[in-house]
Parts: sequence; C-alpha cells; structure tokens
Amino acid sequence: MGAPDGDCLGPYRLLSPLGAGGFGEVHLALDPEGHTVAVKILHPHVAADEVALTRLAREVEAMRRVQGPYVAELIEASLQSERPYLATRYVQGRPLSAVVSGDGPVGGEVLVRLARGLAEALAAVHAAGVIHRDLKPGNVILTDGEPVLIDFGIACLLDSATVTTSGAVLGTPGYLAPEILEGGETGPEADVFSLAATLAFAATGRHPYGTGPASAIGYRVVHHEPDLDGVPPWLEPLLRECLVPDPAARPPAAALPARLAAVAPVGRVAGSEGSATVPSSASSAGSAGSAAPVGPGVFASPPPPPAPPRPRPPFSSWRGGRPREDRESRRSREDRESGVHGLTTREWRPGRRGRSRLDASLPESAREHRRAVIHRRWVIGTGLLVALAAAAAKSPLPEVSLLLLTVYGAVMIIDGGVALFARQNRPRLVVDLAGAGGSVALWAVLGAFFSPLTLGLALGTVVFVLVVILLSS
Repeated sequence: MGAPDGDCLGPYRLLSPLGAGGFGEVHLALDPEGHTVAVKILHPHVAADEVALTRLAREVEAMRRVQGPYVAELIEASLQSERPYLATRYVQGRPLSAVVSGDGPVGGEVLVRLARGLAEALAAVHAAGVIHRDLKPGNVILTDGEPVLIDFGIACLLDSATVTTSGAVLGTPGYLAPEILEGGETGPEADVFSLAATLAFAATGRHPYGTGPASAIGYRVVHHEPDLDGVPPWLEPLLRECLVPDPAARPPAAALPARLAAVAPVGRVAGSEGSATVPSSASSAGSAGSAAPVGPGVFASPPPPPAPPRPRPPFSSWRGGRPREDRESRRSREDRESGVHGLTTREWRPGRRGRSRLDASLPESAREHRRAVIHRRWVIGTGLLVALAAAAAKSPLPEVSLLLLTVYGAVMIIDGGVALFARQNRPRLVVDLAGAGGSVALWAVLGAFFSPLTLGLALGTVVFVLVVILLSS
C-alpha cells in the first residue's frame, strides 16, 4: 500500500516510511507547525475489517491513557477517515537491539539510565491500566542515552476483554513470560518479566534464554534458569526476582523505580570500564544526607531520589487536553537543539552526530571492541585488494607485484609493532601479521590458478564497486 512521500494525511505531510507491521505502515511526517511525528496508517485490508477497527480503537484508548517522559505518547487519531491513522511522538535514535548488536553490551552510566528509564516507563504504562505485551529490545529506542518505550500495537486494557485476530503476533520468544507460554492469564506481571529479560540482554549482549526455534526458546523459558552471566552485581538480584516463573512472586512495576534507585551505583560505577558517573540530584548535594550504619564500621548512603523527568518535545498543540506551548520559548529551544534558526526536522541517519553522542556515553570496553572490529575489517579488505592487484600484475609487471606485497606487509608490521609497544595490544598484532601472511598466500594461489586478464577484470570490478559505494554514501 504505501503512501507516497509528500502526500498529506489529515493535518500531516508524510516525509518517508519508517517501517511496517501487521496493522499498518509507519511514516515520518510533519505536523502543521513543522515538527516531526510518527504517523501509523492502517493497512486497507485491516481498515475494512470491523474487528480490526475495534482492536485499533482499543489500542488508541490505551495509548491515550499512557503518558510519561519515557513513552511515545499518542498525539492524535482518526478512525473514521478514508485512511484511518494515528499520530504519535516521533523518537529519534536507534533501537536497543541495534545498539547492542553493533556496539556490544551496555554498561556503566548507560545501563543505569536504561534500567531507570524503562522502569519508570513500565510504571506509567501500568498506572494507566495498560499491558504492553511486547516489551523487547526492538521496542526500546535510545535517544541521547535515554530510553523511550514505543509500539503499543498489541497493548490491551486491563479492564477490557482480550481481542484476538487471526495471524496476530502476541509476543516475542525469549521475552514472553512463562505463564503466557503455558496458556495462562496475561497480567502486568508478564511485562515485568519482559523488562527484566530486556535489561539482561542489554547488560550481556545475549538473549537470556538463548537462540534457536521458538519452541526451544519457550521450553527454556518455562523450565530453565535465565543466563545472567555478566550482569552487574547491583542489577542481577533484581532481575532474578523479576524472572521467576511464579507471576505473584515478581515485584510490581510501580516498585521498580524505587528498587533501582536503592541499588543502582552512584558516582563511579562498579564493574564498569572507565569512570562513568550517574547524574543525580544526590550527587550534587555532596554529603548533605546522613549515612545510616548497617554494621560495625560500615555505613550505607541514603538512596538517591529518582532522576527528574525529561521535558517533552516541543509540539505546537497537544490534542486531548494537552496545553499549547509558548511560541517564543519553543523557538529558542529549537534554536538550541538545531543550531539553525527555523530548522525543525532532524531525522536520524547513520553516521550523524546523534550516533556519536550515544557512542560517547558507551563504556570504554564497548568503544574498544568497536575499534577492534573496524580494524579487523580494514585489514581483511585491504589484504584482499592488495593480493588481487599483486596477482594481476605478477606476469606483466613482477616488480610492481612484489612492491605491492612488500609495502602492504611493511605497513602491517609497523602497525602491529606500534600497537604492541605503545598500547600492549597483542590481538591487534596477531591480526596485522595474519593479514600480511594471508595476502601473500592469496597472491600465490590467485597467480597460480588464474590468468592476468581474469585477475585484471576482477580487480577492475572490485574497484568499480568500491567507488560506487563511496559515492552513494
């Protein structure tokens, strides 16, 4: 179906598609004041189904009852138009699943902010009488290090009957609570289980119940203990309590923010790489609060209060009873955010400054892992290119062939030596030496089995593809 870019839907001008799900297609759009929103357009075959419209009406009502700084709130909905849609706050950033897959596990200050933000988001969801039912890393967006919970597409009201449709996805394996897998009642305790599984994935980089077929993962959820190896000591006991099979034994979502505030590290984060600090009003107060004795010679500082909520994004008008913001204060905030007067749309793209701010808040271990991955890919890519070029020049220009191999080998040896003696980085030295040796071996194999003409054509094709990639990026 797909609405074309520049098309208007109600008061919104569609800019570009963001994704699609079982019920509709999500577009980045501009509201009448020029602010970005996310517009979800119902699929035509779903819009023609009265049962699906009833389900959407329940979804809209649920989303209107959920508000908070860590959830993507509903702005407006239109169910009677030719193309039914709903508009929510647009969240710029990357999904938690992509952050962990690309940069490794999160830790230190980032993990503390993630845990506190998701706990407050789930508390707000349950306070509104809603069950999210699909809390997972893909439905958590990190924006400037702060989490935002999105996609209430399968949320249902606590005080309404469960609505089911054929083909509807009811959850994600590994993050569904065991009582759901066993066919029991779905309550808010299931979201607490999903929250703990999501935090375990963020802290370790692994799914807490492994991977594989959905049936195998479901069996491990019901019968096995979660894999929490690598979760920081301050967080592991709470996650184990939230992942118990008995729903009644799990803590309620309303208690999670206070529980995390009591156990989350303040100042230098224990077990993290570097010296990440946790922003808190208690840290600026110094020693104003008195310490409570907990044993002979041992004192425990009072838990810090929860972090203040982030201000809401500058919408010109909030439907459903939300106040209109002052124009001058909104304009000054936009100027601070964008640095250009009048620029209101800043869609996130890979490689822009939004990603660098997030990477800067990652632990040093995650950044070092990312640098190692980039270096390994660079060595492999350049080694393949040099071996191919040297093999192509082996017969007509043997001097050039040997020169290429010699220069590449010298560069690899120098880089490995610098890494070894300057930073004591032995793995990098191994990668460099393996790259140099592998390029020589590949040069010998290619030169023995392929003609110079074939190798030249292959080299030209590779260079052409690289140039196209560089120009397109």
